[in-house]
Parts: sequence; C-alpha cells; structure tokens
Amino acid sequence: MVSAFDLCIETEYRGLGSLVFCGEMKEPMAMGIVVQKFGGSSVRDTACIKRVARRIKTEMDGGSKVVVVVSAQGRTTDELMRKARAVTSRPPQREMDMLLATGEQMSVALLAMAVDALGCPVVSLTGAQGGIFTDHRHMKAKIQSVHSGRIAQELDSGRVVIVAGFQGISDRDDITTLGRGGSDTTAVALAAALEADVCEIYTDVEGIYTADPRMEPRARKLREIGYGEMLEMASLGALVLQPRAVEMAAHYGVAIHVRSSFSQSPGTWVKEEATMEREVLVTGVTSDVDCAKIVLVDIPDDISVLHQVFSNLSGVGINVDMIIQTSKEQHTTDLTFTVAEADVEQALDVIKQADAVKDSAIVYDENVAKVSIVGAGMMSNPGVAAAMFGCLNEAKIPVQLVSTSEIKVSCLIPRARIQEAVQACHRQFELDFVV
Repeated sequence: MVSAFDLCIETEYRGLGSLVFCGEMKEPMAMGIVVQKFGGSSVRDTACIKRVARRIKTEMDGGSKVVVVVSAQGRTTDELMRKARAVTSRPPQREMDMLLATGEQMSVALLAMAVDALGCPVVSLTGAQGGIFTDHRHMKAKIQSVHSGRIAQELDSGRVVIVAGFQGISDRDDITTLGRGGSDTTAVALAAALEADVCEIYTDVEGIYTADPRMEPRARKLREIGYGEMLEMASLGALVLQPRAVEMAAHYGVAIHVRSSFSQSPGTWVKEEATMEREVLVTGVTSDVDCAKIVLVDIPDDISVLHQVFSNLSGVGINVDMIIQTSKEQHTTDLTFTVAEADVEQALDVIKQADAVKDSAIVYDENVAKVSIVGAGMMSNPGVAAAMFGCLNEAKIPVQLVSTSEIKVSCLIPRARIQEAVQACHRQFELDFVV
C-alpha cells in the first residue's frame, strides 16, 4: 500500500507559465472523477438550476465522483460591469475582480442548495477554496497552480464539489478573475489536476458545429474534433470553448465533451486526433465580428518601430492578430493589423505613446469581420486557400487582409458581408454533408 504524502507536480506550460498540481497521493480510487462545467445560460434561472442539479445527481448515482464548475447566471457579469461603470468610468481592476467574482459565488451557492434538496451531500467552494492560484494580473489572470487537496478530501467524503469558475486567488491573497470564458479554463485545470476521466462542458448548444448555426442553418454537429483544429476555431470566433482551456486540455491530455445542458444527446468530443492523414480538407468555418482594423500610415520603415509598437501593445495585454506591412518610397511603410474591438480605444492610446509613430496618421475601422476556414487536412492538400478566395470572389466579397497557418486561412472582410461569406465557404467545402 502506498503511504500518503504530499504530491506536487510542476510542468512548464507555455500558455499559463509554470502550472503546479498539488494534492495528496493515495490508493487509486475505484470510482472515476467527472468534471462538469455549466455556463451562465445553463444556470440562468431557478428552473435551469434545478435541471442542472438533477443531471448532477444522475451522474453521482451512476457511481462517479463529481466536481462541478459554474459560471455566473445569465447576464450577471455584464450587469455587474454596468453597475461598476455607473459609479465610475474607470473602475480599478482589483475592485472589479472583487465585484465580478460575486456572480459565480452566487451561482455555486444556489446550485449547491438545489443539489442538497435532492438528497445529495454537497459543498460549494470559491475559486480560492478550490485551490485555484493565479498570477497578479487582474481581470486577465492566468492559473499558475492548482492545489486539489480540499477538493479530494470532499470527494472522499462522498460529496459533490461545486467550484466557482472564472476566479482564483493570487499569492497576495487578492481575488482575481480569468477573463471572459475563464470558467472553461477552471474546469480543464481541475480535470487535469484530479486526473478526471472527462471534462464535460455544458452549454446552450449541442456541440461543435461546422459553422455557427445562426449564420448557416445547414451547419452540422461534429462527432469529434482534434485539439489543434478546436484551438484554431476557438481562437477565430467559435465561442463554445475558450482558447486557453483548449490549449491546456491538449497539453495535459484532458478529453473534453461539449454537450447541451438542455438535452441528453451526445455532443462533440475534443481529443487527440487519431487519424494520420485527414480525408476532409476543411472541418469548419468560423466568423468573428469582435475585431477592428488599425492602420499606421507612413511610419519609418524600421524594424525597431515595429518592435516598439507591438511591445507596447503586449505590455498592456492587447493581442494583435492579422498583420501586414506595405513598404513605400522614401523609407516609409504602412502598417495594418487587427485587435479585438473592445481593445481599440486602449490600443490607440498606447500606439500614440510610441515616439516613432506619434507624428504619423492613424486610421481605424470597426466595420470589419473575419471569416476563417479550419482543417487539419489542409496540411497535405494544396489549393485550399485558392478555393476559399474563389468562392469569396464569386460572391463579390472584398478581402482586406489574409493570414494563414498550416490548418487555417483567415480573411478580413466588411462586417456587413460576414453571413454571406460563411455560407459561401460552407458550400464551397461541402460541409453540409459532414457527419
């Protein structure tokens, strides 16, 4: 018999820095652990909370040890942000985290009450009580370690454990939040730390589709998708999963099952791709309207200028996506790139602080969107980009910027044409017939 001792595993993880799992090693447990995450739409009202509670009880009655991660109800986070901005236009980020974390804490308490009413032993925990330790960056914190001892003890006592998603605590004892979609990351981190059999992500759709069904009614649900394709789709506008959660799942081999909390139908499995060479060229089409184009006109054609601009943006946590530089006469260049629409105002302020571009013209356009095709089959099949450009050309949809990787092609287009573009690409690659 293995004697109990503290176990601390540290792994270098590029998305989260150094992620540490700490717990207690014991005899292997006969029952498997299932981590279930329920989003805001799944717990938006009393009826939904009771439905989720029944699903949790069913899982527990089946013999599993159950850990549940919950988001704030419905539009609670948006409402809390509105309240903060009614007090001040520039609320301190530390205080915003104090405020926003209350949304998830309300959800876990209400859900725990509903589970208890069904006769199941249960305990609710904040992110800090659940052992989620983060860095110091407020509103965009990253998980640095998971101390799972408290959760393991509660599971061994026969309780369902309900943990507040989206939040953690820094080594300064400050509450932190993980940014939009952070509950997905909480769930995957706990699944990795607890070596769970599966991480089930429950939402208001039945899985991952070949396109957003609201954009393309003929979109089909995928039975499974590889981590790489899912990461690209999540990064390019597919809002079902948070990109950081997918990246972490891939690193630690956590199997994710994306399902609807409103039905019993199987969803989409996100896991390691087993097929060596893909027959399907394109797996899905994504759309992203949360973007804006910024153009720096006639800046010095010098790499040090690019370094200064993008270093300043990185320093305040602004991600830059599509980038193109157009060299001109007399050693000047136009620099075009995209950022999230919500980051435009801050990005413009930061850019204007760079000495090398303070006298240059800055133009921005928020009436743009990004349409992308994603598929591991692109790697060994030439001509996919040409086919995409061909269908957009046939639809007379202008393309402003292009970016590519081994498994995706993205085009920046006028926002008003995004649904046309999604449907054109969906038809071009015959995704109506994916099963």
